[in-house]
Amino acid sequence: MSDSSNKKEELLVNDMEQKLPPLRSGVEMIPVTHEERELIYFHDPQGYMVKPFVLDRQIADLMPMFNGQYSVRDINEELKRYDTDVDEEQLLQFVRQLDEARLLLSPWFRHYKDQVEQTFERARVRPPVCAGQSYPADETELSDMLRAAFSTNGSVPSGNGQIKALYAPHIDPRIGLSSYVSAFKPLAGLKPSRVVILATSHYMGMFHPIYDGKPFSTTRKDFKTPLGVVKVDQQAVDMLEDTAHRTGCSMQDRAHRNEHSIELHLIFLQHLWDHPFEMVPILVGSLEEMYYQKEGDIGHKVEAMASHLKKQYGDDDTLFLISGDLAHIGKKFGDQNPAETMFEEVRKFDNKFMDAAVRGDSGKLLSLVGEQYDPYRICGFPPLYTAVRALQNVEGSVTSYDLWDEQEQQSAVTFGSLLYHRTR
Repeated sequence: MSDSSNKKEELLVNDMEQKLPPLRSGVEMIPVTHEERELIYFHDPQGYMVKPFVLDRQIADLMPMFNGQYSVRDINEELKRYDTDVDEEQLLQFVRQLDEARLLLSPWFRHYKDQVEQTFERARVRPPVCAGQSYPADETELSDMLRAAFSTNGSVPSGNGQIKALYAPHIDPRIGLSSYVSAFKPLAGLKPSRVVILATSHYMGMFHPIYDGKPFSTTRKDFKTPLGVVKVDQQAVDMLEDTAHRTGCSMQDRAHRNEHSIELHLIFLQHLWDHPFEMVPILVGSLEEMYYQKEGDIGHKVEAMASHLKKQYGDDDTLFLISGDLAHIGKKFGDQNPAETMFEEVRKFDNKFMDAAVRGDSGKLLSLVGEQYDPYRICGFPPLYTAVRALQNVEGSVTSYDLWDEQEQQSAVTFGSLLYHRTR
């Protein structure tokens, strides 16, 4: 038995009377039906569960007992109250399967997580995490898919002046490919040597306390996709490190490991451009504190980052790329009502939000999102607000707007794109 196997055996749950570790809070439990069987599919957004894990819905009913308060023996006694006789040893083996699958917040999971994160942090290149899922992992298949998508008819929005920035979605391309095309098509003829990417972070909040008080995270890793490697501007990252005390930009990059918001934009740039360019990758975490206190610690750091970007990258050779979606509504996201009952109000809100964004009205953006503490969960607000504060002498226009109605989940996501031209 290898050392790693020995370590796993040592750390996996193996006690009838010890209180069991709770189910990990970040894991999503999604009801599905397969061949008339009612199942629960466990999805791990952070990617620690390498293999899919599915349980019969009746067995999954045990999951609320994994709250840190029950032992194997306690669960078995509880089942007996409902005339369900389960052998304790079989129940323990079931718990060990959950633990081995990294569903539980256990010593084994913490050990595995540390190994994964340390391995990633030592790496010099960030591998793709969406290849083979959201888009083809094969270079030829991906190129063919993108070539076909961009060959469809569609006008390129006109504008006075040079294109300086694009706000585009990071929705799964299988859902929003036509919106990506509308967003990225105007960039086809550009040849910037540098792209500053401000992108939504979906995971910084899960790494307490690494990113506490730090609204930004960058990385020195180059990004690999099936279409090649995009180099990171190391000098730009040096400057971010030098100003990190003011901007709250963390150099710890584990939030980048499983993040899709930068990667999904890169495949479109790689398809459209054949000239060399480097990027400055910046993830933007929650700016929730600003809803309560605009001039607080986070507000000052956002302003410092915006000032830094404005000073360093106002040149004609830098493009700003902002990655974010719009509203996330419905039962999947915590609303009591189905998403379809909210479509009209959300569209009205999105229109106000995008109107403020194209006018560069950062104050209005903040008041819209903060008034009721982000009621529609606008994930693109943090990077877009930062970009609007950083951009100068630009005017924007809406180039796409769409809605993904996930009817089975009674949920929906809206997304759109904004293009910014220089005014002088």
